[in-house]
Amino acid sequence: MDISALYTCFAACGEVTTDSRRCPAGSLFIALRGASFDGNDFALRALEQGCRYAVVDRDIPCEDAGMQARLLRVDDSLKALQMLAREHRRRLGTRIIGITGTNGKTTTKELMAAVLQRRFRVLYTQGNLNNHIGVPLTLLRLTPQHELAVIEMGASHPGDIRELTEIAEPDYGLITNVGRAHLQGFGSIEGVLRTKGELYDWLREHGGQGIFLDRDNALLTGIAHGLKCINYGQTPADRGMAEAGLYVSGHLRSCAPFLSFGWEHEGRLFGVDTHLIGSYNLKNALAAIAAGLYFGVPAEEICEALSAYVPHNNRSQLTLTADNKLIVDAYNANPTSMMAALENFRLMEVPRKMAILGDMRELGECSEEEHRRVAEYLDACGFDRVVLVGEEFARATTHFEHYHDVESLKEALQQEKPKGWHILIKGSNGIRLWQLPEVL
Repeated sequence: MDISALYTCFAACGEVTTDSRRCPAGSLFIALRGASFDGNDFALRALEQGCRYAVVDRDIPCEDAGMQARLLRVDDSLKALQMLAREHRRRLGTRIIGITGTNGKTTTKELMAAVLQRRFRVLYTQGNLNNHIGVPLTLLRLTPQHELAVIEMGASHPGDIRELTEIAEPDYGLITNVGRAHLQGFGSIEGVLRTKGELYDWLREHGGQGIFLDRDNALLTGIAHGLKCINYGQTPADRGMAEAGLYVSGHLRSCAPFLSFGWEHEGRLFGVDTHLIGSYNLKNALAAIAAGLYFGVPAEEICEALSAYVPHNNRSQLTLTADNKLIVDAYNANPTSMMAALENFRLMEVPRKMAILGDMRELGECSEEEHRRVAEYLDACGFDRVVLVGEEFARATTHFEHYHDVESLKEALQQEKPKGWHILIKGSNGIRLWQLPEVL
């Protein structure tokens, strides 16, 4: 089946699902394959549950001629999903901002969407649907009413961002930063930079409208040649905004624990008090401000949007329990984000600090070295108590309190529950430290 015929079927459905347990009436089911399942096995069930059509990539025996006609045969269901998303994106022509980066891309996406929604109808990536399946599923949610889309793009191997840009065809781009993450897939920090830079490459090759650039980041500035740059950064100590080439400039006011900052644009000064934990979120907020101003959102409404935003999904989240104050950042962790979280926690002027840290995943041969670096930094932080969780921290042979997994730590905490502490909880999602607030 060619893409034009497939698109006609999609247009008759208007909604896509890849889960036979969730089949809205009249939707299009796309049978994807996973490590332990084959969506083709559930195609007939999807039709029975209410889907109008099912896209499959192998023959499905069916005695019902009417149902057989609703099975749309393609060579590769995943490729069909991606091609369908690109075709839909092209037909609607919605302006798209592509966001990637080692850290902060999800928060930046959320902040940018919150700001732009003050004046536009905006589609943006839900949760962490930022891969070769999530991006096309997001694009297929576009409607003619959407005026802008903010699409998050994740990567763990070279070529990942190139693949996603070929699907989304963004008009604008933003790389939040480049750090030491997924080294098992990238091999080195240079590999990370090349892969994230694939977003700039695509925009450069296809006449992109511009990028939102952290002017303070030398790595990103170094690969931004040939692109229109809408620059943001922290206020220079020795020169003005114009001299520094900044469209938006910001400075930290406080972070105890919530981020408060000031920003400037064309000689006007503004202040924002946020619900974000961590001084590292200043750059994420400045990126959202730059995008908002560029697309014409009034400065006052930008400030209101940033002040109203409340983080969720265990990302720099302040959680108050009956006994403690928790800073929960347990969705993901890599050496760059771990050190930023620890530095911010170190600078917080609060009593009785405890850091509970879980392993950082997907670091390959660098894992032991990176975990040892974190442990050495912990020595210099002087926290009142440090608890480490996971096999990688065990191999780093530190003197800190250590638990093999989150279950053993939970048992210990239930026997002797901490009270009156400020507790940073940071680790890769697979370590499951997000279970800890229930026992703290």
